Amino acid sequence: MTPSKSSGSAPDPSSNPTPTSASNPASSTGSGPWSDLDRPPLSAASLRRALVRPGGLWTVLDVVQSTGSTNVDLAARAVDDAEGAVLIAEEQTAGRGRLDRSWTAPARSGIFLSVLLKPREVPVERWGWLPLLAGVATATALSRTAGVDTALKWPNDLLVTVDGEERKAGGILAERAGAGDAAGVVLGIGVNVTLGADELPVPGAGSLALAGAKSTDRDPLVRALLRSLEQWYGDWRAAAGDPAASRLQETYAAGCATLGRRVRAELPGDRALVGEATALDADGRLVVTTADGSREAVGAGDVVHLRAE
Repeated sequence: MTPSKSSGSAPDPSSNPTPTSASNPASSTGSGPWSDLDRPPLSAASLRRALVRPGGLWTVLDVVQSTGSTNVDLAARAVDDAEGAVLIAEEQTAGRGRLDRSWTAPARSGIFLSVLLKPREVPVERWGWLPLLAGVATATALSRTAGVDTALKWPNDLLVTVDGEERKAGGILAERAGAGDAAGVVLGIGVNVTLGADELPVPGAGSLALAGAKSTDRDPLVRALLRSLEQWYGDWRAAAGDPAASRLQETYAAGCATLGRRVRAELPGDRALVGEATALDADGRLVVTTADGSREAVGAGDVVHLRAE
């Protein structure tokens, strides 16, 4: 994602040498654990060498073959783990999105990871910007490395275009973890990478492969994502979480497909708000302007993009 929403540069040349194919995302042969040649396993050792370094944000990086939820697992470690712990799963059997929605995908078909952040320099009231920050970092990395234009749907969905249609290819889930001096946030990031049309969990879903990605090799995608997240988080933390000073607010707004659109916000208490999404306020809330000109800031709820009348 860039402010102009243009596709980025070619994939990172440090990618895993195992060949992948975006043209046949669901192909497989044989019955062994690594029989799907288009979905090779990630190498924890390779990722650690590339990402875990003295003075860097990422302190420990683990890859597990299968787990219920990386967010749940990492939250359980929040008190003992230092900031910068990364947990990646090849498969999640109980992945969740916002509003407790389930998130399922075939093994090794996507990026399923969580990171532990403890931004002590930032006032707690600004921690709500973290899922939006993760969205900016992820969209930017995917645009540059996969060569797929990636937009943001407020507050936490990653959108790609498949056959001229806007599709959800990923999402962000932020959860508080730990307490006291060990308090932090676990950010979960999920991205559909090689899912084929017959593997999509719902008709409105998409994947990088279906969007015409130049590369579906998860190794360089994970590297680019975590490097982008480290950069954006570092700038935001250095600015004490100020969304304007860190340029987070303006960058999110520039890449947000929700702004300028007619939307329906389904709010707590079975209330719905229909109008145009006109701005993102200083707290990361979506400002909706209704037909009578009134403005309301939405901080929680489900937002649906409506067709223009």
